[in-house]
Amino acid sequence: MIFRFYLETLRRRLRAASRAGRLLPAVLLLTAHCSLLTVSQQVVDKMVATVNAGVLPDCHQICLITYSDLLWQLALQPNTPLDNPTSTDLNRALRLVTDQRLILQEAEKLPSIAPTAKEIETARNEIVKAFASQPEFQQRIQQVGLTADKLDEILAQRVRIEKYLDFRFRNFVVITQNEIAAYYKDVYVPRLRARTPGQIVPTLEEARAEIERTLTEAKIESDTDAFLDNARERAEIVVLSPV
Repeated sequence: MIFRFYLETLRRRLRAASRAGRLLPAVLLLTAHCSLLTVSQQVVDKMVATVNAGVLPDCHQICLITYSDLLWQLALQPNTPLDNPTSTDLNRALRLVTDQRLILQEAEKLPSIAPTAKEIETARNEIVKAFASQPEFQQRIQQVGLTADKLDEILAQRVRIEKYLDFRFRNFVVITQNEIAAYYKDVYVPRLRARTPGQIVPTLEEARAEIERTLTEAKIESDTDAFLDNARERAEIVVLSPV
């Protein structure tokens, strides 16, 4: 459950942004440097962007996005090519990392949601399971120079983000019985019949818990989208030249 935000919500946001032509264009300048970095398997950091660097005092690395941040983001996404990443891949990674920084800057204001060692360990186990095998995962992070300590730091940030989103949105989601009934009639039953004709359709009571979870996640995604859109409008995001 830790990476619900990354594996579902952000993938959906990126697909929507791509269709709308809203991906950040400046990362196109980075493609000329990809071959050198990936062939040598050594990450030479270049500043790519800053997020609220001139607004937040002492925000340090959570305000700065480097080229290695983008490579690490790609490495932790299953089925994403690492050799000679395209400008599209880099744009998507930049969009993801920028959104992470925006949420993290808010999450850092709540010390009570600091991740525990156990939560980081659980997050590490979950992300490894997303890949075909442990060796594949290790090969990917080694290819981009992602050390064990840095991986734990990234996972700690993701856990903090997830806990912040739960604190800010999940605790306030209310799903009414009318919403559940409407979803069952208009979406759940038609979809099930279309996918598996002839299968016995569960009753409303039997499907209630599943539908409530689905609607809850949908509302959290919607609230997260609105939060990020608002944060981007207010943020000072500066995309820098790799030179």
